Amino acid sequence: MTTTPFAVDPAALKETLAAALGPLAKRIELKLAEVSVTVTAANYLKAAQVLRDAPDCRFEQMLDLCGIDYSEYRDGGWDGPRYAVVVHLLSVSLNQRVRLRVFAPDDELPLVDSITGLWSAANWFEREAFDLFGIVFEGHADLRRILTDYGFIGHPFRKDFPVSGHVEMRYDPERQRVIYQPVTIEPREITPRIIREDHYGGIQAGRGMGNG
Repeated sequence: MTTTPFAVDPAALKETLAAALGPLAKRIELKLAEVSVTVTAANYLKAAQVLRDAPDCRFEQMLDLCGIDYSEYRDGGWDGPRYAVVVHLLSVSLNQRVRLRVFAPDDELPLVDSITGLWSAANWFEREAFDLFGIVFEGHADLRRILTDYGFIGHPFRKDFPVSGHVEMRYDPERQRVIYQPVTIEPREITPRIIREDHYGGIQAGRGMGNG
C-alpha cells in the first residue's frame, strides 16, 4: 500500500516555481523548509498571476499580505529599498505554500500593483498596509485607511514614527465633540525600584530566606 505525502517537498516546489516563473523571479530561496520568491515591482502582478494560474502552482488562496519597513533591519545596515510587501499564498489543491515578496522601488512614494483583481481577499490587507506603512497599491478600487482615524496623520508602523504618536484625541464637553491636541505624554526612563530598608517584608537585610 502506497501513501501520498502530506505536503509537497519544499526543494521540489522551489524547482517547480523556478520553471513556472522563469525570468519573472528575481530570487527564489529555500530556508527552514519554506520557499520565498522575490520579484521586482515591474513583474509583481504578472508573477502573482502565474502563481495563481500555472498548473503546477495553483495558489488559489491568498492567506496574508503585509508591509515591511527595512530601514532599521540589520541595525541600520540594510542598503536596499526601504519598503516591501509580503504575500503568503496557499494551494489547497496541491497542498503547497509560498511566500511572495516585492520591494517598492521608490522610498519617497512606495508603490506596487494591487493584486485585488487576482485575490479579492487582498482588499483589506492592502488597505491595512497603506494605512500603517503608507504603501500605495496602484489599481486598488478603494484605497483608504482602515485602522486609524480618518484625520490621522502619518503611518504608525513606519520605524521613524514616534511610539507616543504626534497627537492625541479626547472628548471636549464644552465643544461637545472629539478634538485633537498635541501629545501630553512625556517620555520617561523606567528604573528598577531598589529597597534598602531593614526588615522590609519581615526579612532582615543581609540574610537570605530560610536563615532567620
